Amino acid sequence: MIDFFLSSDAIMALLTLTFLEIILGIDNIVFISIIANKLPEHQQSKATKIGLILAMVQRVVLLFFVSFLVGLKEPFYTFNSSWLQIAISWQAVILFVGGLFLIYKSTSEIHEKVEHPNHDQNQLNQKKLNSLSQGLVQILIIDFIFSIDSILTAVGMTNGLHPNNNYTLVLMIIAVVISIIIMIAFANPIREFIKNHPSMQILGLAFLILIGFMLITEAAHLSHTKFFGNEVGAIPKGYLYFAIAFSLFIEFLNFRITKNTKKSQG
Repeated sequence: MIDFFLSSDAIMALLTLTFLEIILGIDNIVFISIIANKLPEHQQSKATKIGLILAMVQRVVLLFFVSFLVGLKEPFYTFNSSWLQIAISWQAVILFVGGLFLIYKSTSEIHEKVEHPNHDQNQLNQKKLNSLSQGLVQILIIDFIFSIDSILTAVGMTNGLHPNNNYTLVLMIIAVVISIIIMIAFANPIREFIKNHPSMQILGLAFLILIGFMLITEAAHLSHTKFFGNEVGAIPKGYLYFAIAFSLFIEFLNFRITKNTKKSQG
């Protein structure tokens, strides 16, 4: 196990996944803060921390559940024709549906943030809270909604890294725990950074589209899908890491150029 966690693939997956979990958690932090701010002042900090801890617990529980389903590799249905051959397993179904969900959710989120940036916040602001328990119920619902794409992202980033699913499960749990700890410790600075650089969140959502596409091709590969005799191959994780690293590098250059431009104008 130690050899796996010290391997370059595992380290890259852990760093990339932790970064994406933090980016995905920004909206979670924002919505938790909106709910917490409607409570008495002495309960707001407590509600925020409890909300993030509940988010971590939900993600870990869902990871165990999804990892169990992904581990069901035996085909339960086989289809053969002159142009298509496929052996469908529950693993392939989860990956395929998860990939479609990530692509749909990410595209919808990008559209929502560009066209109606305050739509969800305004809806939450309209709801009144009378007690901490009411706030925690709303936070639990919000956490569950955001846990779905978080878990699917984790599966997409780690699936196939090791034959033993328990190793990748531990890796996903570590990434989730680290990201939640960072969000608890630096919630306000992270929120301010994303507020000042909204392109980072759009970039994170764009990464999810890549991961969604990779999950779909992975599902086809694990189902031994053949189109006209040509089997669908797996996409190496290294391509995904390179695309994310390259995009972040370009975004970093953009930050530097913008900052230097403001200095020269000032």
